[in-house]
Amino acid sequence: MRSTVGQRGQVVIPKPIRERLGIHPGQRLDFTEEEGRVVVTKNDDDDPLAAVYGILRLPASTDELIEEMRGPAELPSQEP
Repeated sequence: MRSTVGQRGQVVIPKPIRERLGIHPGQRLDFTEEEGRVVVTKNDDDDPLAAVYGILRLPASTDELIEEMRGPAELPSQEP
């Protein structure tokens, strides 16, 4: 399969290759050069925590849950 580099340096990855490798719009790719060849690798190094951030629903605020586990906070005394 062939593709041509456009004026802005863009290359179209042929559809059969995109489908076989699961490359989708917005997918990040890494480019390296090895022995005069361009090597393209899918970048799946996204932060796994970022993918699940915000999906946990708590029955109360974080402060309320901590107070329930630890008891009320002891504030430092206010001595004159």
